[in-house]
Order: sequence, then structure tokens, then C-alpha cells
Amino acid sequence: MLKALFARRHQGHRTIAYPAGPAQLPELFRGAPLLDPEKCPVGCADCANACPHGAIEAGTGDQGPGAGTRLSLDMGKCLFCPECAGACPHGAISFTNDHRLAVNRREDLIVRSGEIRRLAAPLDEARRSLFERSLKLREVSAGGCNACEADTNVLSTVGFDLGRFGIQFVASPRHADGIFITGPVTENMRLALLKTWEAIPEPKIAIAAGACAINGGPFIDSPDVHNGADGLIPIDLYIPGCPPHPLTILDGLLRLLGRLEE
Repeated sequence: MLKALFARRHQGHRTIAYPAGPAQLPELFRGAPLLDPEKCPVGCADCANACPHGAIEAGTGDQGPGAGTRLSLDMGKCLFCPECAGACPHGAISFTNDHRLAVNRREDLIVRSGEIRRLAAPLDEARRSLFERSLKLREVSAGGCNACEADTNVLSTVGFDLGRFGIQFVASPRHADGIFITGPVTENMRLALLKTWEAIPEPKIAIAAGACAINGGPFIDSPDVHNGADGLIPIDLYIPGCPPHPLTILDGLLRLLGRLEE
């Protein structure tokens, strides 16, 4: 017992300071995309052609480099791989270290140059007053590879201590305030997902985490998946990534509950 106490004292406080302190992210972390179509030569679509999942749209105008160029990136489809940035010799597309990616609406995941990115807004007043201090979620892995699930589980460790915000994952949908969905929703998991959603009492919320749950991810348009949960359940929060970083998930949850002040 004494050895355990001495070891604990030696280790000190291990929980991250976020959101009270700045987010500490690895140097190679790829977060919010940065688009600069002014650098695009006319007719160039190297980044769009390099994207394995069609997350990028590039169109050009008639005159001069960058004139009339349209460039957009769908974070719902994006796996945040470096293929597009590596394929562009002009530096028109890159990824920042900004982990704040969660949004309330599917269309807000589409990043366009010159537009301000919309971050997730708090729930309506009725649900926010219920869930702000205590939110219980039932996670459903609807055919995922376990990457999103693993990064979600990390939030319950001492490093992140999700429980300090009153947010917990529970075993029964009857005890839950909402559903947390990962995976592309395979046909074999469709009914289980819908039954879990129906079992959660009203009022409730739905969260889609990861590219698979949002848009099908690398399995998009496969005959065995439903391209995510968006067409099956009304989603309140979209958290993009493959998988989303634990801080991205935490940031989205706190924004949904109105617990973050910019």
C-alpha cells in the first residue's frame, strides 16, 4: 500500500488541462484543412485526383492563375491522409494543427476558401438544461474497424478524465441520454442501431463520430453498408476524422453542451 501511495505521489497529476489550458497535440497531427485556391494554376486538379475518397472538389476559371478557382474539401468524407497535400506542388492545400472540427450540420463539414468555418453550437435550451451537467451516452459500433472506438475509450482514462465534465458512457440505452455512433452502419448492424436509438428515452441526442459514421468512410457506397447513420437517425453532432483525435471528440461534446467559451 505504501509503495502504491509513493508511486502515485511521484507520478503527480496526469489529467490534461484542456479546456482550461491549451490543447497539446503531436506535431504530425492533421486537423482543420487550409485551402488557398489563389495558388492553383488554371486547369489543375491534382489534389482532387489524388484524393482516394472524393473529398475534394476543384474547378477553375477562365483567366490567369487562381482566377475563378473553386476549391472545397468535405471533412465528412476526408480521412485526413496526406495524399492531397503531397500531390499539390503549389501548396494550395494543407492541414493545420487545429483540432476543433465538430459541427452540428452535415453541410458545415464542407470547407471552402474564404469562408469562416462553423464550429458546433450548443443544444437548444431545453435539452441543454437537462444534459449540461450530466450526459450519459450509449455507444454503438456499427461495423467500425475499432479505431474510433479506441480513441473514444481513451477519454475515460486518467489522461482525459471525461467524467469530470459529467459525461459518461453507459451499458444500457435505457440509462442513456443519447447515442454515440461509430462505423459505417453495416446491414447487419442497422436494426441493432435503430433499436438502440428507439430504446433511449426522449429527449435525446445523436452523435456521429468518424468518417464512417458520417459518410461511410472508405466503405462508402458498398452494398453492405448504409453510408453512415445520417440517413437513419437525426444527428445533432458530427465529429469528423479517421479516427477523430480524443481532443476533437472532447471539444465537440463540450461545445454541444455549451461548456466552452471562445
